[in-house]
Amino acid sequence: MTKEQPNNPLHGLTLEMILNHLVAKFGWEELGLMIRVRCFNENPSIKSSLKFLRTTPWARKKVEELYLESLKDF
Repeated sequence: MTKEQPNNPLHGLTLEMILNHLVAKFGWEELGLMIRVRCFNENPSIKSSLKFLRTTPWARKKVEELYLESLKDF
């Protein structure tokens, strides 16, 4: 049984969904300037970025924070 997470704005979202949203909104170049990681700046792809973000908690946290900030623009 899964627990509901009413206070978690990322509940139900996958990292891939978040990354696709950010790439569509900002593009790889701007995303690479906002979050300085190699996977966004050198031959960027969803697959390589997901692999990196899944193993690097500090980078994933920055991506999640940027996603939440991007929602405030709507």
